[in-house]
Amino acid sequence: MTPLELQIQTLPDSPGVYQYYDKEGKILYVGKAKNLKKRVQSYFSKNHDNYKTAVLVKKIVSIKHIVVPTETDALLLENNLIKKLQPRYNVLLKDDKTYPWICIKREPFSRVFPTRKMVKDGSEYYGPYTSFKTVNTLLELIKELYPLRTCSYDLSHGNIVSEKYKVCLEYHIGNCKGPCEGYETLENYQNQIQAIREILKGNFKESLKDFKKLMSNLASDMRFEEAQKIKEKIEVLENYQAKSTILNPKITNVDVFSIVSDESMAFVNFLQISHGAIIRSHTLELKKKLDETDEELLELAIIEIRERFYLTSKEIIVPFEIDLGENIKVTVPKLGDKKEILNLSERNAKHYRLDQLKQIKIVDPDRHTNRIMAQMKKDLRLSVEPRHIECFDNSNIQGTNPVSACVVFKDGKPSKKDYRHFNIKTVEGPNDFASMEEVVYRRYKRLLEENQPLPQLIIIDGGKGQLSSALKSLEDLGLRGKIAIIGIAKRLEELFYPDDPIPLYLDKKSETLKTIQHLRNEAHRFGITHHRDKRSKSALQTSMETIPGIGEKTMITLIKHFKSVKRIKEASEKEISEVIGLSKAKKISDFYKEISTNSSE
Repeated sequence: MTPLELQIQTLPDSPGVYQYYDKEGKILYVGKAKNLKKRVQSYFSKNHDNYKTAVLVKKIVSIKHIVVPTETDALLLENNLIKKLQPRYNVLLKDDKTYPWICIKREPFSRVFPTRKMVKDGSEYYGPYTSFKTVNTLLELIKELYPLRTCSYDLSHGNIVSEKYKVCLEYHIGNCKGPCEGYETLENYQNQIQAIREILKGNFKESLKDFKKLMSNLASDMRFEEAQKIKEKIEVLENYQAKSTILNPKITNVDVFSIVSDESMAFVNFLQISHGAIIRSHTLELKKKLDETDEELLELAIIEIRERFYLTSKEIIVPFEIDLGENIKVTVPKLGDKKEILNLSERNAKHYRLDQLKQIKIVDPDRHTNRIMAQMKKDLRLSVEPRHIECFDNSNIQGTNPVSACVVFKDGKPSKKDYRHFNIKTVEGPNDFASMEEVVYRRYKRLLEENQPLPQLIIIDGGKGQLSSALKSLEDLGLRGKIAIIGIAKRLEELFYPDDPIPLYLDKKSETLKTIQHLRNEAHRFGITHHRDKRSKSALQTSMETIPGIGEKTMITLIKHFKSVKRIKEASEKEISEVIGLSKAKKISDFYKEISTNSSE
């Protein structure tokens, strides 16, 4: 694969914005997508009739992308980046127009109106909105519920008292209550403005209830066309997204930094915010040399990024406290708008890390495996790399049909052909410890007899008790000390070692822990599946073994088709006959009819 093909192959299936660059690193095109991977692949998987698009695709050498929560956010971010970067192949959004906002003007008896320009005079701005239909619907809703003034008079207290203005037509037709002549108090008007703020924030539950009531009244009065219009407005409002992470007028000239790290690498994402809009995103990859902390790495990355992009902002948003001197304000948000933008940065850092790991797996799968194996050896304090791992798990419900499962991973991947089920033979009742002792003994006794390779690591799903039982079996077989063995307790993901009372706790982000959890979950899934099959077969035999002329093969055929005895009982004679034939179907149907008749009597 070429580097470009590799990038396309590992793009996420998330909403976001993609940026195309040429061989000189110049921006060619900015686009949005509901699914980044599908959208970008579409450029390279077909011949383009449009000459401009065909030329664009030939020039693309590298791709950058920014992941966002929703498609609406992608649309807004695309608008910001096109206006900032002015890509050669973007035409539609290069002009100075932008998406509309709704403004609550800072003045006595505030006006509420749509605008494309933000004026820093203390007024409040809500949005931006990607559709004027939403803006108009919101303003119409506000107008229906709250009669506000639309004039541009200066309604100061002095002007009202001196009777400088007279009411206009809007007052006479009921659209305004006449604050210009003092017919409405400032307090009452501002209470309405507060209710409008809640609507614009998305908290319009009470107002929506009033709107629905209005729709019902119109329908009751047989005014169905008007009621339908109200219904359409309600539908738009219910789907309305009140807030965008991408644009927020309250956050201005701020740099946002987040970090995601593993055992060997760290990834620092940077978002530049100017006048409430994201105008740049960049992810820096750092290779760990020693055991540097995230705090140390983030400090180094921030200094490098600020120098590289000539950043002069006085405030930065970060996930934890760091020291950058007295001239920079460090904000660690816990809630609100700044926390949302920090979460967006962290999401992009995580996606970048995943993309890099996917690329390594495609280009050099052995390198990825070798790295995980070396890391597991180090984290679990093993003498050799655990290339062959086996994990055991017990399954039983109230002691019925006890079974065990053994799953096998080779080079960190499931080797399903080597999975084994065990029916417990020597243990009566629900005894996890004795069951574990039996299956571990049986498993490795057989491997020894058949001269099969032994694992480098055994994982027992359970705490100290199950681990001790498994260890006893290894001792009986003369394998203690020859195979590493650990137990994993579910509650706190504690790792227990033989003869060590203090458990080991691995970092939650550790790939070693994730591999062990994968083994444990796979063992649990495999064991539960076998246990359910055994229970179903047992229940089927108990229920059907008394039916004359019905043998084991017929039972198994039925259970495979209907999945449970209950469904067989509820099935019609015709449905059963389609599986096993008319003669046997009649015997089963008559049998259950007789049982049903006897029980009702």
